[in-house]
Amino acid sequence: MENGTRIVVVTACPTGIALTYMAANRLQAAAQRLGYLIKVETQGALGSEDILTRKDIGRANAAIIAADVDIDGLDRFQSVPVLTVGTAQAIADPEAVLAEALALPRA
Repeated sequence: MENGTRIVVVTACPTGIALTYMAANRLQAAAQRLGYLIKVETQGALGSEDILTRKDIGRANAAIIAADVDIDGLDRFQSVPVLTVGTAQAIADPEAVLAEALALPRA
């Protein structure tokens, strides 16, 4: 039941374990329920996983940075609206985070 809306996400927390993956999972589940295509890059204890490509970012309607630490490679997102939130917000209300990101004006 995909509707063509694409979102890219980067998640990260200070320890790179629990909150990084909880935020990723909650955003993925919410996006799936809403029919959005989503790809999540996690920057965690194991390093960066599922790294977003230039093509992933270029095709996205919006990007979400759900992090409690500085993220590597933010300059990659110049072509897409970017919403920055903490992992707690992404975990608590992923639908609202997705809606806020998609409401951002295109650059």
